[in-house]
Amino acid sequence: MNDAPKKTGWLQRLADGLTRSSKQIAEQVVSAVARKPLDQQALDDLEEMLIEADLGPKSAAKITEAFAAARFGREASELEVKEALAEAVAAELIPRQGEFDPLGGPRPFVVLFVGVNGSGKTTTLGKIAADLTGRGAKVLIVAGDTFRAAAVEQLKIWADRAHAGFISRPTGADAAGLAYDACEQAKAEGYDVVLIDTAGRLQNKTHLMDELLKIVRVLKKVDPDAPHETLLVLDATVGRNALAQENIFGNTAGVTGIVMTKLDGTARGGVLVPVAQASDAPIKLIGVGEGIEDLQPFDARAFSRSLVGLEGA
Repeated sequence: MNDAPKKTGWLQRLADGLTRSSKQIAEQVVSAVARKPLDQQALDDLEEMLIEADLGPKSAAKITEAFAAARFGREASELEVKEALAEAVAAELIPRQGEFDPLGGPRPFVVLFVGVNGSGKTTTLGKIAADLTGRGAKVLIVAGDTFRAAAVEQLKIWADRAHAGFISRPTGADAAGLAYDACEQAKAEGYDVVLIDTAGRLQNKTHLMDELLKIVRVLKKVDPDAPHETLLVLDATVGRNALAQENIFGNTAGVTGIVMTKLDGTARGGVLVPVAQASDAPIKLIGVGEGIEDLQPFDARAFSRSLVGLEGA
């Protein structure tokens, strides 16, 4: 995702994608504290509204504290309020910004995708594959969700579209065995990147996590450092449920980076802030639309400004 379209184009898509979230914050948060002296009651109201915007209690408290330090006791315009809020949010997110660079490591670079069904995991994998092959990389897609025929079919469509290699097994086959065979094939055939989809069934969390751990164990038989990246894909539209998903996968699957998808489909885009705070892994990619170009590296400052309705980084 490094050779992105012009940054101005991405910033506009980011602003457009976060319109629902920024409109909610502008209407409920900014209007409540702009053009009036900022007293303790206003700060209490601000903190409550930030919580309602899904930024979470911890984030809301820290952002309100930073905002108060800059504005307490005086009036501020809506623009000044937005600028101050954006800086406070950015201060929370900048330390939690990470880089996804599958072409900057060993070959083949193995990426494991984890997350619940419906999070956008399969589509995210497909978009990354298309971006990488568009930059000349040789990519192998592995349909490791062997329990859902629809996931396999969807990945095959992405593989064809991206001109990537593809490997699958019959429904119900051992996902770990498939991952092992895929990585051996990738080594033998000179692939640059291996992208492995996994199941996301939460009905039986113990079975799911055992399966993920088994996949990791067999990958290490091919390369002790594999997987080189484990991306947790979270759907922003589920709001604070994303925190629970981060907890389930983050504590077990060795997550190294988070992808937040569907930010264009929710007024609760602020949930990215408490997710970033709660996770040991950084935010690496965000999605604000259906197109391949709408999945981009996470830029904490640009996100923060777009979240409160400001344009530009």
